[in-house]
Amino acid sequence: MARPSENRNERRDRTEEPSEFVEKLVAINRVAATVKGGRRFSFAALMVVGDQKGRVGYGHGKAREVPEAIRKATEEAKKSLVRVPLRESRTLHHDGYGRWGAGKIQLRAAPPGTGVIAGGPMRAVLETLGVSDVVGKSLGSSNPYNMVRATFEALKVQSSPRQIASKRGKKVGDILTRRNDGASSPEAIEG
Repeated sequence: MARPSENRNERRDRTEEPSEFVEKLVAINRVAATVKGGRRFSFAALMVVGDQKGRVGYGHGKAREVPEAIRKATEEAKKSLVRVPLRESRTLHHDGYGRWGAGKIQLRAAPPGTGVIAGGPMRAVLETLGVSDVVGKSLGSSNPYNMVRATFEALKVQSSPRQIASKRGKKVGDILTRRNDGASSPEAIEG
């Protein structure tokens, strides 16, 4: 006969459902506070959380133990989720530039099959966002905190043709067809 504690644990495992979010640890930093008896160490964690369908957030947690710092950072990341419009659920609608402090980054939309070409913290943000084809370049500081925030600044300015059309009071078709005719056509440039 099974012990009651085993049955309880089995029930608990069955009720736990998998999280809809993908969590990525970007950086862990050991920080020290000098006190009378020496140094007191604590850990700072930077986490990125996303659903790989266009929502992503980041969080920072600090605690005496690493798992606790990661838990705090994950909770904060889930509270700070932002929605980013994606084209064909695989890339960005247009190029973007983000800056936070000395961290500067550039993001470019890419054709299918390119993959995620980006370094470190930027790659973690883009993968949890659900982008599969994008090119990113870090131009400034390599500090992970500033790079993550700069990436979010670049993603916040992303807008879809639907958003632009609603701002201008036009139809999406008018905005997208304008690329093929109108001012950008060869006849208009020559004439």
